[in-house]
Amino acid sequence: MFFASDNWAGAHPAINDRLSKESTRFAAAYGTSDLDRSIEQRFNEIFEKEVAVFFVATGTAANSLSLASLARPGGLTFCHSEAHVIEDECGAPDFFSGMRMVAVEGPAGKMLPENLVERIARYPQDAVHHGRAAAVTMTQATEVGTIYTLDEIDTIARIAKDNDLPLHMDGARFANALMALGCTPAEMTWKRGVDVLSFGGTKNGCWCAEAIVFFDPELAKDFAFLRKRTAQLFSKSRFIAAQFEAYLKDDLWLGLAGHANAMANRLRTGFGALNSARLAWPTQSNEVFAILPKSAAKAAADKGAKFYDWLEPRDMPEKVGEDETLIRMVTSFATTEEDVDQFLSICAAA
Repeated sequence: MFFASDNWAGAHPAINDRLSKESTRFAAAYGTSDLDRSIEQRFNEIFEKEVAVFFVATGTAANSLSLASLARPGGLTFCHSEAHVIEDECGAPDFFSGMRMVAVEGPAGKMLPENLVERIARYPQDAVHHGRAAAVTMTQATEVGTIYTLDEIDTIARIAKDNDLPLHMDGARFANALMALGCTPAEMTWKRGVDVLSFGGTKNGCWCAEAIVFFDPELAKDFAFLRKRTAQLFSKSRFIAAQFEAYLKDDLWLGLAGHANAMANRLRTGFGALNSARLAWPTQSNEVFAILPKSAAKAAADKGAKFYDWLEPRDMPEKVGEDETLIRMVTSFATTEEDVDQFLSICAAA
């Protein structure tokens, strides 16, 4: 019963097999192999346009270097107050971009448009002492398991464009959001006004595969140098490309994310049927937040369940009682129905 994080899951067998096959051959290094080039073309097909793609090792690297590519002296990047880039990346986006993250409040993990407008207005382009607006970044799916709708992405993108700011999307759980919305990758990104995407594979069955996607290749003209200077140019980058080849083949990535989402839905339905536990707030991706009696959480943990206790968000709609606890559960491609049902059964018994 591993619900602590989708990062805890291993790699999908098809990805392992492709890596094993790649390990027995020679190929050109530093992103110049035929395999690297073919995966770059595959991204063009997925996003229905010519894009510039760069492989990196981690989601933090993808976010930090994406924002670094958009940096301006004295620049400020606007993000949700609980976004990964401001809460969980140890200041890496600030360090690599030289820009400061500015928190924008909003319920359910999503920036409230009027709050974003107000925050941007505080930092005009001539505000030399305070810094100037330089970029907006949004997380899809969000840190609290919710998802920006296409209309909400449109709204954020319009605000960014009205202020001449590029828009970055942190897509560590991109596939989960895509499956929840039932749209195409293009419809959730550049057709809405997203300029740069951190495309995550690691949380969804890859071993170590992240990509930065520029929807206007002109934006990426200097990025190869930035990636090299930040030690993210792999000599054997084809091993990242090999993972993406298996990941993207026959839409495996969408199937894996769809399964993780289905397991999260099973958890949500199960919590709804329990008398003593309840969902903390509605979620749409593969993250579930629930309020349990402390006795139930302890019983599950004692029987091997892995999950995280969670701090209450500032806009928490439900109150956690004195004898209760808030937990986060994350499903993955490897989560089974038996895992879910066993956890729910333990909670019900407790």
